[in-house]
Amino acid sequence: MEDEDEDEWKNQNVGVSLNEHLKENEDGEVEVLTEEQAKQYGILLQEELAESEWLYCLKEGRKWSMRRPKFLWTGRLRMHRVSPYRMVPESIPKPDYALDGFPTSEVGAEVNAKKGEVPIKSKEEIEGMREACKVAREVLDSATRMIKEGVTTDELDRVVHDTCIELGAYPSPLNYYNFPKSVCSSVNEVVCHGIPDRRELEDGDIVNLDVTCFYKGFHGDLNETHCVGKVSEKHKKLVRTAHECMEKAIAMVRPGVRFRDLGTPISQHAKANGFSVVRDYCGHGIGNLFHCAPTIPHYEKNKTPGTMRAGMTFTIEPMINEGSKHCVTWPDGWTAVTRDGKRSAQFEQTLLCTENGCEILTARTPNSTPLWWHE
Repeated sequence: MEDEDEDEWKNQNVGVSLNEHLKENEDGEVEVLTEEQAKQYGILLQEELAESEWLYCLKEGRKWSMRRPKFLWTGRLRMHRVSPYRMVPESIPKPDYALDGFPTSEVGAEVNAKKGEVPIKSKEEIEGMREACKVAREVLDSATRMIKEGVTTDELDRVVHDTCIELGAYPSPLNYYNFPKSVCSSVNEVVCHGIPDRRELEDGDIVNLDVTCFYKGFHGDLNETHCVGKVSEKHKKLVRTAHECMEKAIAMVRPGVRFRDLGTPISQHAKANGFSVVRDYCGHGIGNLFHCAPTIPHYEKNKTPGTMRAGMTFTIEPMINEGSKHCVTWPDGWTAVTRDGKRSAQFEQTLLCTENGCEILTARTPNSTPLWWHE
């Protein structure tokens, strides 16, 4: 069993990802391990990975280990081993970060953008977004059909990866700031950015799959939370409330509405149902860049700048928690979990603001996997 203590090294601080041998130096750079240190802690650098190894991800995918780090886990879930990197054919067009993990164009846009300035898409760009979002919807649906007890999230990642390749798309999460997989899979208390691994889904779980596809120069982004087997009524309520929160915000989208106002119906509906809204992560602009302006917080009384105009594309993706709104990050540097170990649910759509309202570019189709209240 992977839960055995001898497979772990010690970390006693909630929210602190790694032990002292992986601390950053004064310049903010990760200190290089000696060969002796690496052997002692089972740490491997990315270039040392053997293709046949399933290993624990550390430092946002910049380091790997044969041992699970010990951590004050907030809920029942634990880190599990991650399969080797899945390759993308040379023939598939790729975003700039595909090779080195650094989104140069995205960072450049952040530096140069004026506060509150959101790009307006041309007719050609909007059509490109429609195509990318249609592909992303097809990829997500192919994976959610596979959700059932006994399936690993790594297998769901394989389905996402292979379907992307089949459709001629690049799975946008792959190697984005070194993220090691093609989809984010968030189970139970995981709020977002969970890394697919060898853990099998269990009866009563809830699982969110967050898919983004890069297709013909544009990204399409969406996610859904689905139930595994017999889920408790309170957790089914959580999932449905998260979906309703997203829909209430989408209903507000039209020219002239302030981005900051989207958080009000989300917060009010979540609170009315006894849940909380995550503040640490938000919706975002999207197009030829994975993430860009605007920033869209999902909680009320936020101060984000900007007003909607026709031609803007962005996501709305509220994360709704069963208990506390606060999050903790696992030692892998990616997985965000609820601080109290209670469950979280999320839904996301990519939207186009139109002259009269909005178009849901990643809208569900008759072939989409039914949500639990549609079954």
